[in-house]
Formats: sequence, C-alpha cells, structure tokens
Amino acid sequence: MDKPSFNDLKNSLTVITGGAGIIGKAIAMGLASIGGRTIILDIDLGAAQAVAEEVGKLTGAFSMGVQADVLNKSSLLAAREIIHRDAGKINFLINGAGGNAPKGTTKIEEILPHQASDLDGSFFGLELESLERIFDLNYFGTIIPTMVFATDMVEAGKGAILNISSLSAFHPLTKIPAYSAAKAAINNFTEWLAVHMAKTGVRVNAIAPGFFLTKQNRFLLIDEQTGTLLPRGEKIMAGTPMGRFGTPDELAGPVAFLLSDMARYINGTVMLVDGGYNAYSGV
Repeated sequence: MDKPSFNDLKNSLTVITGGAGIIGKAIAMGLASIGGRTIILDIDLGAAQAVAEEVGKLTGAFSMGVQADVLNKSSLLAAREIIHRDAGKINFLINGAGGNAPKGTTKIEEILPHQASDLDGSFFGLELESLERIFDLNYFGTIIPTMVFATDMVEAGKGAILNISSLSAFHPLTKIPAYSAAKAAINNFTEWLAVHMAKTGVRVNAIAPGFFLTKQNRFLLIDEQTGTLLPRGEKIMAGTPMGRFGTPDELAGPVAFLLSDMARYINGTVMLVDGGYNAYSGV
C-alpha cells in the first residue's frame, strides 16, 4: 500500500467557482502549494485574474482566471471551452460561489411580544427578491456549474466534486433564513448526487465551514467603526470551544484531503470545519 500523500493531486486541474473570494483564494493557494493547477472562476474577470496571478506568483503553479456567471449555463459552457483550450480537461470541481445579503437578513433574532406592532425588522420585512437571489446563488449556483464541469470527470471515470455548505445547514442560525435553507439544500443535493454518480468513479462531498470572516458575514459580526465584536459575534465566540474565528487557510487541508485518493472511499459526506461549534451544547 502506498504511503498517504497528495501526490495524486499534482498537475490535476481544479475549477473553483467563486474563486476570487476569500475562501476560494485560500483553497486555490492550498491546492497550488501541493502542485495542483487551478481555474479561478468568478463573475468578476479582473478579480479572478488577480487571484490567479497571485496564486501563480506565490506558488509557481499554473492558475488562470476565467469569467462566468454560475447562474447562466451558456456563460459556463463558454468558460468550459476556454478551460479546455488553455488548460485541458477538468479533474475536480469546487462549488464555492455563494453568499448572503443584508436585505435577506432580519434585523432582529426573534419577535418579542412588544414588537408585534412593528414587524419590519423581522421575517415579515424580508425582501423577497433578496431571498430568491440568495437561494439561487447558493443552490442553483452549485447545481448549474456541476452540470457543466462534471461531465469531464464522468467521461474520465474519476474525479471529485466538493460543495461548500455551512454550519447553518445543520442548525439554522437566526437572522439568515434563506442562506441557512439554501445550505441545507446543498447538503441534501450532495448526498443525492453522491448516490447518483457513485458508480461513475466520481465522488461528491461537501465541507461545512463554521465562522470564517468574509465580506458576506462581516457586517453581522464586527462593528465597522470600532472593529470590535458585535453582540452576535460575542455569542458565536461563547459557543465556539476553540474561542476564535476560523482562518481561510484552515480549509485548504480538508479540501485537499477530500479531493485526494486518501478519501477515495468517502462519498456523500459533509465535513464540518467549525472549531467545535456544532458539537457544543452550550453547557
């Protein structure tokens, strides 16, 4: 039996949707550091190219920025043509596009009796268009890229798809109903697709990050003026046994493991990366 290693990831080609974001960039850096080639796919071409350039400069590995809208199949098919032309066939897909939005977030955590006459900051004041956008971006923004980019793997009879779920998929967090529901749907889709593809040689798993500071959630956790924790951030710290937010580079190891042959019998699993938050009862 060969010694465990990431050697099988060397020279492999991974498409990372939402790759210009904080988490996408960290994952690309991690894969590039072990010799993997990466496609930074993002709706913002300039941002994608900037991340790809940085990844290549710091690691010496091939990385290329490509523009695409994860909710537009034609856009994704055009991106696939560019990838095939300039980089070759796709070995792995990481569905990293997603996020939340302020207008799909309630201002209050729960409705108290004295607030019954003013419900604008509650569930009843949520903007429907934002709810739809959040669900589309997270759920269909995972399904549609998989339809386009996973065909290379099925044809090759090997590969892996990794979806980005969330801690909130297991226990919905207050204030973010659409995001929590969409990520729960990602968990369900991950399991469904894992079964659907099991005999093709393509594995499907997900990681569920806990609290990592990103552009999408910073406004909920950190006071922009003082940089101190907001009450919600303080509650998160109290519920996280490790007592800190995660750093994006801490996702690189779990990602590499789940893509690699070391995880070749892991299929349909959602791995929590949350500092123990989900395991803690609060007592």
